[in-house]
Amino acid sequence: MNIMDISLFSSPLFTWVIIPLLIALARIVDVTLGTIRIIYISRGMKMLAPIFGFFEILIWLMAIGQIMQNLSNPVYYLAYAFGFSGGNLVGIFIEERLAVGRVILRIITQRDATQLVSHLRSAGYGVTTVDAEGAQGPVKLIFTIIDREKIKAVVDSVQTYNPRAFYSIEDVRSVREGIFPPTRRFSDFLWLRRKE
Repeated sequence: MNIMDISLFSSPLFTWVIIPLLIALARIVDVTLGTIRIIYISRGMKMLAPIFGFFEILIWLMAIGQIMQNLSNPVYYLAYAFGFSGGNLVGIFIEERLAVGRVILRIITQRDATQLVSHLRSAGYGVTTVDAEGAQGPVKLIFTIIDREKIKAVVDSVQTYNPRAFYSIEDVRSVREGIFPPTRRFSDFLWLRRKE
């Protein structure tokens, strides 16, 4: 190690800018991994969670180690807090893009739901309907379990056919049997490419 390397590590730039940036980045990565790990656990994907947990804690130890070596530097605390909040945002963003798992969509409508139900069934969704009584008279309850990645398409259908319908969406931990629209797998994509 030469004198130039030593002077870089002891410079104010390194102490007040580079180390805080590295701490913030480490926290963003470890909190993001923690968010994804918790999502995988809640979705019943137990095999991936320990892998994310290993890297999450490894990165956290490196970040906290830097703070423990420099307890008198308040910028490190701010970088740590910024990294934590940034990691939450990034983790939520990634979770939305991953769209892992399935959800149950409950729709309550006072209007005739025949077109909506027909549309969902023709799209391959399993749909269960129940006649019920609401606060203002008869209603139709519609239940369907869908892949998270298809939420927007199904909600758009609800808005098109029954724009005033009430709906709620909840995560489903596991599903046994049922009717789901076919999904394109990567092998299907390769087969189509070979045909062209």
